[in-house]
Amino acid sequence: MRKISVLATAIASALVSGSLFADEQTIGEAKVERIEVTGSRIRGVDLEGTQPLVVISNEDIKNSGASDIYELLRDLGQVRGGSGTFSTSESGATSTSTPGGQAAASLRGLGPASTLTLINGRRVAASSFAAGTQNFVDINSIPLAAIERVEILATGASAIYGADAVAGVINYILKSDYDGAELNLSYGNSTASSNDGRANVNFVIGRQVAGGNLTVFADYFDRKMLTAQDRSFTRDPALVSNYSYLPKLQDGANIYYTYIGRIGPGGYFQPRGAGDQYEVNPRCSNELTETELDELICAYYPNQDDVLTSPFKSASAGFMFNVELGKVRWSTDFFFSETKSSAFSSPAPIDQVNDAEGPMAHLSTLDIFRDTNGAFFMPAINPDFLAGVAGAPKYIATEDFDLVWDDFFDTPIHDRWVGYGLGFDARFNDPRTIDIRSRSFRLVSGLQGEVGHWDWETALTYSRSSSNQEASRGIYNRYKLHAALGGELCSDGQISSYNADTDTLSCSGGAELLGYFNPFLVGDATNDAQLALAQEVPTRKGLSTVLGWDARFSGELFEVQHGFVSAALGLELRREKITDTPSLNARARFENDYLVDVFGFGSSLSAASRNQAAAFAEIYAPLAERVELLAAGRYDHYNDFGGTFNPKVGLTWRPVDELILRGSWATSFRAPSLTQAGVQLRTTTATYDCSANQTVSDLYCDGQNFSSSPNVLELGNPDLQAETSESISLGLAWSPSRDTTITVDYWQFDHKRLVDTDMTAMLARTITDASVRHCGLVPQGQTGIAYTPSVCNVTDGSGLRIDQQGASLSEILAAFIEAVEPRDNVLPLMRDHVIQLENVGKQEVKGLDISFKHTLDFAGGRLGLDIDWTNYLSFKRNKAGSDEIESLVGTYHYPRNIGSARVSWRNDDLFLGLTALYTSSYQDDIGRLSRRNIWELEDLGELDADGNRQVASWTTLRASVGYDFDNAAINLSIDNLLDRDPPRVFGSSRGFDSINHNAMGRSYRLSFTYFF
Repeated sequence: MRKISVLATAIASALVSGSLFADEQTIGEAKVERIEVTGSRIRGVDLEGTQPLVVISNEDIKNSGASDIYELLRDLGQVRGGSGTFSTSESGATSTSTPGGQAAASLRGLGPASTLTLINGRRVAASSFAAGTQNFVDINSIPLAAIERVEILATGASAIYGADAVAGVINYILKSDYDGAELNLSYGNSTASSNDGRANVNFVIGRQVAGGNLTVFADYFDRKMLTAQDRSFTRDPALVSNYSYLPKLQDGANIYYTYIGRIGPGGYFQPRGAGDQYEVNPRCSNELTETELDELICAYYPNQDDVLTSPFKSASAGFMFNVELGKVRWSTDFFFSETKSSAFSSPAPIDQVNDAEGPMAHLSTLDIFRDTNGAFFMPAINPDFLAGVAGAPKYIATEDFDLVWDDFFDTPIHDRWVGYGLGFDARFNDPRTIDIRSRSFRLVSGLQGEVGHWDWETALTYSRSSSNQEASRGIYNRYKLHAALGGELCSDGQISSYNADTDTLSCSGGAELLGYFNPFLVGDATNDAQLALAQEVPTRKGLSTVLGWDARFSGELFEVQHGFVSAALGLELRREKITDTPSLNARARFENDYLVDVFGFGSSLSAASRNQAAAFAEIYAPLAERVELLAAGRYDHYNDFGGTFNPKVGLTWRPVDELILRGSWATSFRAPSLTQAGVQLRTTTATYDCSANQTVSDLYCDGQNFSSSPNVLELGNPDLQAETSESISLGLAWSPSRDTTITVDYWQFDHKRLVDTDMTAMLARTITDASVRHCGLVPQGQTGIAYTPSVCNVTDGSGLRIDQQGASLSEILAAFIEAVEPRDNVLPLMRDHVIQLENVGKQEVKGLDISFKHTLDFAGGRLGLDIDWTNYLSFKRNKAGSDEIESLVGTYHYPRNIGSARVSWRNDDLFLGLTALYTSSYQDDIGRLSRRNIWELEDLGELDADGNRQVASWTTLRASVGYDFDNAAINLSIDNLLDRDPPRVFGSSRGFDSINHNAMGRSYRLSFTYFF
């Protein structure tokens, strides 16, 4: 699918059709158009082979079988490595997921915000919904039908293009000056029994209009949903022990029981003694699961509701118009696209109002377990069944309710004592579901001309991306739900009013007061209707715009001994703006104790804008007969964080005609994203590393070395500085014959000042700085750590509390341990620490790209062999919340080797291709698993002597066949020809790595094109 740009005229003749080879007289008489290639603004200079440019041609696109941009790029070695490149398979309904219905490309694993996306060499508006806090261009908004080719330069390019080109540039070149018309119809599906269909229709027409060329396109795409239940590989959990204690309400809530000899919510189901029965969940609709604590619970497994590929629809249309107006060429391109999708996350847990575990229900809810005589009974496991007695029923009735943990029930809404209640664990029935609609349009209009030997060009760009999101299912108001549990919800869905003097509840507008919602009652319409009253529909609206102007000049400066010195100069002005506005019920707010109104859901208010101005210069100079210099420099100034200058120097040496040696050095930068500058209290998690600081470990980790990721509120920072990068690229291109090309390129990036939060540094700061130590919630407008209020009841030897300057935290910890005798000897942290984004991260990546391309001509056609290989030599990054550097190559998500090999046959009418796609093995993510998971893996014999496990390498085959008729073409592609399951990954709840592998199985795409 990928084609490295040809390195010399002799090589080009082996890769293009013979029609390009006209006689010298014809060439001399024609006016040669001076073109610009990605990676340089200089026109008319032969830069073949001077840069490691990857080109996906129009023929490659046609033969790829891709339905969208993500499918076109997903197997490219340059966009693999890490989790930066993502598709809708990673989207979800929560703020920690990637935005629903959207996809992004990331070069070299450095993240989507470090890859610059261009269309015809100019910028496009980023999605208004960030991935975390990284803004990115949604490649699902770019219509594949409008693309002529894709040019990819995977090396630092800020000296040419400015911000975000840290890892390089992906430039989508639109179809232009098209003459004709074509209609394309395609349909794809898997060969499994489920319906995973993908249908596409697009139309392109080009005609001479008003003295110029008008090319118009339209495209429609519809893809069905793929769930974990659609594949046998993902239908059942990879590990039985990968359960959650929170079942769906419809499966039966787990009841809190009391350990024998202990008062309190100690567990769920405990044996009464040798030979006695187990208490069991009274309504569990599934097989009970035995935990590592010998409990029997009604369990939940995430694969029950996992959506592997979201449903997706897109429609787009646009035009490209070019016309000569005397000596000036006017060009305008425009496209509009609309996408619709849904995203899903597992059903939200039902927690207490303050987000603590274990909500309470009124004790009367257990009345459903009375028998016809009014006596309580509970189903219990029959000991004969456990002993394997033939014909013994699994459950028998028992009147034993002694182990149910009950306590005084003070309703959390009106703080009324209503008798006794009992604790339970459950989650809602419906997956959290959002529906999202995104609209994008882009208009570029420019003029081009010549002055002497110089080309000039100027253009205006306006690009806009908007998204509207609505939670359609599975989102419930925490206050209404607890009002229902406490019998305080009205029939109109409003919370009742409470008169403390008379101890009475009332509803307004004629609504009636409802009874207690019963979490143990399954299949009752009245009870289900009461739950439905607590459902909420949070919304979110986003808008991103880019308005830009540029002017460029390119031409020859003067002649030297070995040719002309050429240059390009330019100016750019740009204004960017992003707003992301969720509804009030989806925001964490101080006046609400930082609690989002709804369970398990949250969005972040963000708004920012900036102005940017830039000037750049680029020079090409033949230093000797076979040595060329390409150098550039660019200065960018931003009104929020200041200016930055970035140079680039490249040298090319051709010792012989068949060999090119090339190298470049460059610095690049990424401006802080507008979301990072303007986000307000983003609900997320932050990791602290106990091994990075011994004092932090002693105070917060009981002296142990582990990592933890508590819930935090992430705060934007208008004082962020630009991320910086230094890149080096060294390579060669050798063409021993006109039919063979070999390229080898070494690349490295040193990326610094990454924007992130540093929870470890914040905990270390608490040792000496009382301003970041808070008893209870962090006050509005401040940052720091929230401590459980109980620790504020003790003092150090000087009588100082934890929130007072000069307090000794080690002495306070000792006093707290003596007073409370806690389970863990640590300073107890509360929830919702407020951490500001800072320039704290760094990463370094090195690797090799190797390509071999060979063709053999026969009387009946051309046989081709293409091999592309990417090897990550190293990928180092600081651990989250730590300065410690970890090596990532060969770990989860980071395969060392990625390769493809293709054999193809092409003649005038027929194309045949067979491609092998390879991803090397890497370590499973065992470190994230719980001890019960580890025990099960040990029992299965899956772990080596060091407690690690390797994910198997994966090789799949893609077959393609195409035939061209006089006025039509038909193409068939089959992915995963042998229908191989992805390698098993126990460190993922999905059971496989959805970044590097997929669970679709064998799938096909049939395409028919008719030319008018």
